[in-house]
Amino acid sequence: MADLFSAEWMASFQNIWNAEPGLSDELAKIGFTSTIAYGFSGDAAPTGVLVVENGKAVSGGAYDGQELSWDIRAKQGDWEKWLKKPPGMMGLGMAYTSRKLQFEQGDYGAMVKDPRMAGPFVKSFAAMSKA
Repeated sequence: MADLFSAEWMASFQNIWNAEPGLSDELAKIGFTSTIAYGFSGDAAPTGVLVVENGKAVSGGAYDGQELSWDIRAKQGDWEKWLKKPPGMMGLGMAYTSRKLQFEQGDYGAMVKDPRMAGPFVKSFAAMSKA
């Protein structure tokens, strides 16, 4: 298994993202386009990045200074726990309020209030568990 959020891991995640209709197809319906970074709490920069255009992941790789729409961070142990047992909306809400899940960039509150984005966000954690 590739290191979490490494270029190899992100390329695998890109393929899984696109194969998950509840994720890519739902986001395509709303024209979701974003550059999403993932990484670890306390690090100066995120580790991996996924570029999404109209719901489809068009690239996944190492973070290299790209301008970000979202920068999502957590401790390594929390990511690993979520990959073993992907959280639902309640679990993600608790992780956010307890600061286990941090948004260095992006508006978590606005995202979870929009069911067109909240559902796919939860599904992205299930997709991550397959990478």
